[in-house]
Amino acid sequence: MVRISPWRLPIEMALRARADAQQAVPMKAYMLGQFEFLGIRAGPRREALKGLPQFTGTAEDLLALAHSLWRLPEREFRYAAIDLLAKHHKRLAVSDLPRILEWVQTDPWWDTVDGLAGVVGDIVLRVKTSQPDVQQHMDAALRHPHLWVRRVAMLHQLGWREQTDQERLFHYALTLAPETDFFIRKAIGWALRDHARTQPEAVRAFLSRHAEQLSGLTRREAAKHLN
Repeated sequence: MVRISPWRLPIEMALRARADAQQAVPMKAYMLGQFEFLGIRAGPRREALKGLPQFTGTAEDLLALAHSLWRLPEREFRYAAIDLLAKHHKRLAVSDLPRILEWVQTDPWWDTVDGLAGVVGDIVLRVKTSQPDVQQHMDAALRHPHLWVRRVAMLHQLGWREQTDQERLFHYALTLAPETDFFIRKAIGWALRDHARTQPEAVRAFLSRHAEQLSGLTRREAAKHLN
């Protein structure tokens, strides 16, 4: 039986108690007026949730709790859901990826999408040793019709450092390179820049070799720490 009651209401009450209508105005404006906000910045939001009951449920409880928070109108509840998923990602399995990618497509913008990309990356990296073909799920995401799912595929290796699949990273970059969307081009550059922390010469050579295929935005973003 799925349980969310020990955690769901305390989270909502704790965050609503910190609501700041004045602060919500610029936060909403920063997101181009697309979403509602309580008006709580990241630090105070996480502080407000510190003293609440620790999550001790199953994977299904965790997913149900995240889904319940996702349905609330204010954006901070989705950020809280992402924090929970990230903290407890070891409870999640590859079979849970489709559910997470559904949230990627729900009122999507970079704030929630990039947080979920981190959760996806944590899951994939954790099982990669025992399931060598796990990144095929990201290969499929790379071809998804929804651009934010494609962004997740591009970003899922962020922070992997020496465990990054460089061949796959470069293949993803070239596959998405023809796209004109700002957030896709930015994601390609961001992923390459992250890889350049451990493999600067490989990224430099890739940028030189494919300069005509990659957008100026992508090249600038990728080369920020190379010059």
